[in-house]
Amino acid sequence: MSASNSEPIVVKNPLLAGLLAWLIPGLGHLYQGRTYKGILFLVCILGLFSTGVVMGGNPELGYGRVVYVEWPQGASLPQFNNPASFLCQMGTGLAAVPAMIQSNRIKNRQPPLLNNFMAPPYESPKALDDLHLNLGRYWELGRIYTMIAGLLNILVIYDACCGPALRKAEETEDESDSPTEAAK
Repeated sequence: MSASNSEPIVVKNPLLAGLLAWLIPGLGHLYQGRTYKGILFLVCILGLFSTGVVMGGNPELGYGRVVYVEWPQGASLPQFNNPASFLCQMGTGLAAVPAMIQSNRIKNRQPPLLNNFMAPPYESPKALDDLHLNLGRYWELGRIYTMIAGLLNILVIYDACCGPALRKAEETEDESDSPTEAAK
């Protein structure tokens, strides 16, 4: 129910809206006709994720190195240096997919694409140490920004699936004016 006019808010196909909201933050809301909310989520979450991607890299080392999946030699499944990081980042949907593509390319002994964009930092045994040394605190800040963007998008997905959280309509009569309150 809408708080202002007591009309129910129609949430079109909640599962499709949730899937769209995961793929691209805000797209589920745009699908449902909640345009302003969709644009707000799209700009804010992808802006936060993009800021983290840029902070976590530089032209020489490649941008987006804070979003990566490790796929060690001989392993059949990817492994995570810090699994919580990438799982949070995956909350942004398609924005984190290049990390999986780059990891798969390196696993298959192919060179990374796009100047190491979201490529795992293990081109040499001390590549991760070099990234930390060259980027300093920006490495961790970029990683945290991308993780927060993914976690925020989980809330956006919930909103797209279940609709907005609204409080109950307030009583039209003030509690102090009711006869039961006056008798006490």
